[in-house]
Amino acid sequence: MCTCFETAIRSIFSGLLLSCSSFFMVDANNTIEELIVLASPTSEYKYYAEVESDIFDFHVNFANQVSKYDRVIVLTDEDRADDYIESLGEESVLIMPMLDIWMRDFTLSNTRSPIMFRYTAAAQDNQAVADEVQAQFYDFAIAAGLRFEESDLLNDGGNIVDDYAGNLVVSTKFLDDNNLTETEAREILTSYSSINNIAFIEADEQGGLEHADGVVSFIDRNTLVINSYPEDKGYAEKLKADLKRGLPDVIIHEIPTPYDDSQIFDNRFGSACGLYTNALVTPNRIYLPQFGVPEDKTVLELIRSLSTKEVIPINSERICTMGGGVRCMSWQLRGKNAETLLERYF
Repeated sequence: MCTCFETAIRSIFSGLLLSCSSFFMVDANNTIEELIVLASPTSEYKYYAEVESDIFDFHVNFANQVSKYDRVIVLTDEDRADDYIESLGEESVLIMPMLDIWMRDFTLSNTRSPIMFRYTAAAQDNQAVADEVQAQFYDFAIAAGLRFEESDLLNDGGNIVDDYAGNLVVSTKFLDDNNLTETEAREILTSYSSINNIAFIEADEQGGLEHADGVVSFIDRNTLVINSYPEDKGYAEKLKADLKRGLPDVIIHEIPTPYDDSQIFDNRFGSACGLYTNALVTPNRIYLPQFGVPEDKTVLELIRSLSTKEVIPINSERICTMGGGVRCMSWQLRGKNAETLLERYF
């Protein structure tokens, strides 16, 4: 299925819209395995002012770790560019400001065959603001020559967790946002060439973002890790049952979850501290958040034992209070789209 963006994005960028057709991003061996894109706060947007140094430090540490294995760039504005260039080098910085830092949510879902869903208002003040955030990214994506499918279905990228092999986990917020039954949603989503099987799960916290990537993570093909819920065994059992119903061939492992909500930046979004499931997974690597707690080492060793991928620890304790982490901050590209973007700007 391919539907056109009959939203505010069309009105803002009607002259730039692609025709409503499907494009397949080549998933072959490339010189660049994966391109990871981050976005800094802008000088005009004061929401992150008191934590801006924490975000900067996280970006620099994360980028330095990623650049050992994959290509990484940071999108920023002119006021922030010199600091990022000094720390990361010109080859890792692009003056292309975004209106928010959580690149996972308003960009492209599904790295293998990208789809742009309409960004929901859950993380913004209202739908008009959400459309504005995504419209700025859309302008960038079109100017860069990226290829992707478009859908007017509402979804944040953090609510899609996939394994690069056609398996998908989505929270039932997707059903509520689009007024769909599970059967209807499954029929629509599996019509995309890159999606075969879907599990719909209840989020562990109702209200707010309700993203699946704070609950589950594919750490390998057909291998899924989930949070442990020792104080809510009923939810844990339902979660596993829903996953098995939608993804019967997937192996599920529970991992320790030292969730900590003692410090929260914005009460609307809770905390991501202790959620190892918010890991960034690439074809050959897992960038695993660490929180400065004893469980870090245990989970790191456990994930290494469960996955064939290389696992790289990423300190996330200074940003997890904002409700996101390693995966939430990152937009992933590969194949032709990664090459096209880098050729266009570097």
